Amino acid sequence: MVAESSSTSAAAPSPIKTVVVLVQENRSFDHMLGWLKNINPEINGATGSESNPISTSDSNSTLVFYGDEAAYVDLDPGHSIQDIYEQVFGAPWTEASLSDDSKVPPKMNGFAQNAERLQKGMAQTVMNGFKPDAVPVYKELAENFAICDRWFASVPASTQPNRLYVHSATSHGATSNNRQLLIEGYPQKTIFESLEEAGFTFGIYYQYPPATLFYR
Repeated sequence: MVAESSSTSAAAPSPIKTVVVLVQENRSFDHMLGWLKNINPEINGATGSESNPISTSDSNSTLVFYGDEAAYVDLDPGHSIQDIYEQVFGAPWTEASLSDDSKVPPKMNGFAQNAERLQKGMAQTVMNGFKPDAVPVYKELAENFAICDRWFASVPASTQPNRLYVHSATSHGATSNNRQLLIEGYPQKTIFESLEEAGFTFGIYYQYPPATLFYR
């Protein structure tokens, strides 16, 4: 999305003329850029000492260590709110766990376990990131411009609830890609309406149908 100042805008003059927000598919920081720590130690990335057990309930479980052999085309790990709960807290999603989740520390040790639950052997896939030389464009940008190493999801869940947050600062309670609710459309006000009210113009450029279609 692109927002630009308008000559008729009532807003105060600003040296910033255009703001561009690029929204891409879900990725974790460590998966894409974690190994840049080898180039710049100040980046809060990966060292290779990080690991997850195949089974969090087995103290003798095999550990899967984080590697640098990510491939460009991989199996898609779970990213539903139920999957992410297990990845973060190390325990499967249950009604009982929901009532006590404030007492459970987020150990971040359930990624391998959850991956193996979805498909045998997927733990090796999710416990890997890209070498900087494997993503040369990102490497070049990181070496010459600023980099943010704190990435957070608005909703620890699938794609569309997070994209709803991008456009309107809320998912209106959605925690999944609920087809029916997406078709019906969400009622909240978007940033684009606020921009228009403030006298700014905007454009929405997309490759696939944009999430902005999911509003009433």
